[in-house]
Amino acid sequence: MKSDALSVAEAIRTRRTIRHYRPDPVPASQLASLLSLAIEAPTSWNLQDRSIVVVDSHQGREGLTWATGGQPQPQEAPVVLVFVAETQSWRDDRGDIYDRARRNEAWNEEFVAMFSAASQVFQQDLEKRGLLREYAVKDAMIAATYVMLAATEMGLATSPMNGWDETKVKKAIGIDDRDDLAIALLVALGYPAEERRHPGRRPLERNVFYQRYGAPHRPTE
Repeated sequence: MKSDALSVAEAIRTRRTIRHYRPDPVPASQLASLLSLAIEAPTSWNLQDRSIVVVDSHQGREGLTWATGGQPQPQEAPVVLVFVAETQSWRDDRGDIYDRARRNEAWNEEFVAMFSAASQVFQQDLEKRGLLREYAVKDAMIAATYVMLAATEMGLATSPMNGWDETKVKKAIGIDDRDDLAIALLVALGYPAEERRHPGRRPLERNVFYQRYGAPHRPTE
C-alpha cells in the first residue's frame, strides 16, 4: 500500500458528497479493487444478499438520469453503482458459501449444519413479519458505505443518491420484472469537479446516548 494512503479515520472525516464530476474515466484496475472491497462488507447470516450493478455506458447513465429526475451525478460521473437488495436469496442454494468457509477453515461441518438450519428459521420469521426487504437493504447499504470510504482512500469522489424512482431505476438496469429485487442506493463515482467543505456535525452529546435513548452522554472520568 502506498505510504500516503488515508487511514480509515481520515477517509471518514474527509469524504464529502460530490454532485459534479470530471469526465475522466475511472481506471478499470481501480474500479475492480473498489468492487472487491465492497463485497467484503458483512451481511446478515453471511447471505451476501446484495449485488452491485456497474453502470458506465452513456446509454445506461442516461437511463439513470431519467430515473433520478435529471440529477447531475449520472450525467457527469463516469460510473454509477446501483446497489441491489436480493430479498429472496435466502431460498437459494448456498453451498458455495459454505464450501468457501470450509476451505478457509472458518466453519466446520457441525457449524455449517447448525448455521444453515438457524438462518432458515430466522429468514422465515422475517418473511412472516414482512421484513425481508428491510434486512436485504441494510446489507446493501453497508456495502455502499464500504465503497464510499474505499473510494475516498483511492482519491475518488462519491455521491450516495436519493430522489430516484425505484421502478425507473429497475427498468434502467433491466430488472423491472423482478419483484424479488429492490433498489437500496445509487452511488455516483468519479473524479470531483468541485470542492465541498464540511458543513459540520452536531456535537456528540446531541446524538450519542448511553444505555437508553435520550440519556446524557457519559461524562469524562
